[in-house]
Amino acid sequence: MLSLGLASPSASSPVVAREVLLRRNYGGNPFLYCLRQGKVGRWACGHTLRIASASKTTSKGISCSQISAAITGVSFDQTLQDGLPKGAMWSVHKFGGTCMGTAQRIQSVADISLGDPSERKLIIVSAMSKVTDMLYDLLFKAQSRDDSYMSALDGVFEKHMLTAKELLTGDDLATFLSHLHSDISNLKAMLRAIYIAGHATESFSDFVVGHGELWSAQMLTYVIKKSGRPCTWMDARDVLVVNPTSSNQVDPDFEESEKRLKKWFSQHSAATVVATGFIASTPQNIPTTLKRDGSDFSAAIFGSLVKASQVTIWTDVDGVYSADPRKVSEAVILRTLSYQEAWEMSYFGANVLHPRTIIPVMKTGMAGVPGTASAIFGAVKAVGANVIMISQASSEHSVCFAVPEKEVAAVSEALQTRFREALVAGRLSKVEVIPNCSILAAVGQKMASTPGVSATLFDAIAKANINVRAIAQGCSEYNITLVLKQEDCVRGLRAVHSRFYLSKTTLAMGIIGPGLIGATLLNQLKDQAAALKEKFNIDLRVMGITGSKKMILSDTGIDGIDLSQWKEIMGEKAEAADLNKFVKVVHENHFFPNTVLVDCTADSNIANHYYDWLRKGIHVITPNKKANSGPLDPYLKLRALQRQSYTHYFYEATVGAGLPIISTLRGLLETGDKILRIEGIFSGTLSYIFNNFIQSRAFSDVVAEAKQAGYTEPDPRDDLSGTDVARKVIILARECGLKLELSDIPVRSLVPEPLRASSSADEFMQQLPNFDGELAKELNDADSSGEVLRYVGVVDVIDQNGVVELRRYKKDHPFSQLSGSDNIIAFTTTRYKDQPLIVRGPGAGAEVTAGGVFSDILRLASYLGAPS
Repeated sequence: MLSLGLASPSASSPVVAREVLLRRNYGGNPFLYCLRQGKVGRWACGHTLRIASASKTTSKGISCSQISAAITGVSFDQTLQDGLPKGAMWSVHKFGGTCMGTAQRIQSVADISLGDPSERKLIIVSAMSKVTDMLYDLLFKAQSRDDSYMSALDGVFEKHMLTAKELLTGDDLATFLSHLHSDISNLKAMLRAIYIAGHATESFSDFVVGHGELWSAQMLTYVIKKSGRPCTWMDARDVLVVNPTSSNQVDPDFEESEKRLKKWFSQHSAATVVATGFIASTPQNIPTTLKRDGSDFSAAIFGSLVKASQVTIWTDVDGVYSADPRKVSEAVILRTLSYQEAWEMSYFGANVLHPRTIIPVMKTGMAGVPGTASAIFGAVKAVGANVIMISQASSEHSVCFAVPEKEVAAVSEALQTRFREALVAGRLSKVEVIPNCSILAAVGQKMASTPGVSATLFDAIAKANINVRAIAQGCSEYNITLVLKQEDCVRGLRAVHSRFYLSKTTLAMGIIGPGLIGATLLNQLKDQAAALKEKFNIDLRVMGITGSKKMILSDTGIDGIDLSQWKEIMGEKAEAADLNKFVKVVHENHFFPNTVLVDCTADSNIANHYYDWLRKGIHVITPNKKANSGPLDPYLKLRALQRQSYTHYFYEATVGAGLPIISTLRGLLETGDKILRIEGIFSGTLSYIFNNFIQSRAFSDVVAEAKQAGYTEPDPRDDLSGTDVARKVIILARECGLKLELSDIPVRSLVPEPLRASSSADEFMQQLPNFDGELAKELNDADSSGEVLRYVGVVDVIDQNGVVELRRYKKDHPFSQLSGSDNIIAFTTTRYKDQPLIVRGPGAGAEVTAGGVFSDILRLASYLGAPS
């Protein structure tokens, strides 16, 4: 694929703009829109437009927006070379026609200019509001032989005369009016000639319409001088040189303009200069203009020439909106914008900043030049190359197209030759060959006029974590063409094919931790694989299984591991466990569009990899609580990544095994309910113990029974410490938006203090009967009050805290009526305030936990396009 795009200066390039800030005056508080300049290396669209507030007022409270900038992290030499001072000493201000629209506003502009503490100031001004339109109207009437052009010219004269009389007195007023009379006389003579000829050349027209800026600049200069501040005005036609490239486009000649600017400064020494915007000269010294919105362009050019520390453009709009506020009432001012974004938006309706204003700081010239595409494809045609697809953005500022690989060299050489002059001048950034691309095309007659087809296509590509380099669609709507990296093509094709139900939704899976839960999950996958393919169009292929010491990988590369023999294969063909290799093999098989890693361990080291896996486009499913209950900052980082990417992270089984605790909580939150409190028995082990801890039994006997039945961990202290319950409390608290650490949760440990350091589980169990007395007393006290003991975790969202403790409940309370190892969780919300929403069921055991993980796998398949 070949691409032509914006110029991107290298490290040796001239000063380029760095940042832009927007600021608007509300009742005297300006809104700042700032073009920051600085030397940079290879410029990219990562540099941003930032919106900031400021508190700077005008003396009259006139509402005008400000565009300003300061250097960040760079410094300029403040030099005086051949009479031209350059560097951070300069600030450049540009005031539009609205800001110069009345005598009061001109005075406000003077006050703002005087208030700028910069050592040197360059003030660029537009004509007074509506004056340029009035001058264009004069030309139209004169060319149309409409005698009213004379009275219209008198109106222009009167507007400026009255404004001057409000602002100036004495010699300043007399001098200005003398110049104004002279200019009006010259315009009358010129317009009379146009009237007779019935035609005006472009240079005549540009000369006429440029007078508004001359008068504005002169008036402002006199107003500033009234304060005692030295000030002089500059006719930009003496300095700025541009080369017309079309009827509505000019290119600045920076080299010649700099020469003339040096000459001008050698003859004028004032630290404050008021310059005309909009107008310039050709290399032949013929007056011309920078065309519509040219004053902003002038300010950017001047800022670049003097390497100003800031270029401030004052206008009467709020800034760049997220959409046209006249059509979308909810549109908001964008706080950040890259130059590329501003460039694109300016061509599609966001008029706050004309794209040409960015040109001097981006060193760009291709955009907006009619005929660029024609020249490109004329050159391609000349070498006989076949263009497969074309993609173009905003007025030809970026054009890319695909040709067969064998024709790339000839096409590239032809374009380099055709655009050599533009490339040397910096008006075109580069002709770039992007190798190793493939084209994926979706074709079908029913695509035409069918809403959602493109969305389905791009959703499938995105969920496969594939980046689209270019897009093209014909008006027939029968074909959508995408350019992808060659290495992503097969995955992309399979993702799209399955998303349109032309093939099964296939998931490449890696199972980490084939212990009790992992082994149970593998058996469940084996038993359901055929039914999932037949009934639900889901094809789950386990491409690898790894434990802490050994692992197996699919040796076929496509079919996956035979789950009916995975234990035998693990015993016979296992290799040393290598997590990096494991992930690489499972994920980088281009045959599969989607990869999921299922972590069935309780290992915090494994959980630490989740962020990197998700970032690579790998989905993660787990019952491992360590990531969501670990340190807060990594957790927040993980969740933020999950929300902004197309990769999924499911962890239903981290709380309540197979019970729908997380999904219930999310359902409440997403439908607008407010969580007040979550209280529950979260440990199946402790549920069993306290369901069976009654008056006739010792606590140690019940613990021994639970251990014998397999309800506890090999060391019962892992259950009795309450840490596992605390982790579940933290997970739920964070789901509710509470930013708590595990250490913030007070936990009542049921392990007697002297036994916490026991050397083994056996020693602990032998010594535990010596400490039955304390819990026996608590049980007796509860029983005498008609209550039972239950070990619970609580999230108090109102008070923003959590606790794990032993509590007493009346015998008719739902928490008192459990059996076995059931869990029970009560959600108290604004909707379920009087009668909490209760979820109850088995909360422990390999089968239900693996089932919860399996449910997450199927939910992922549904999100990826499987029929639900």
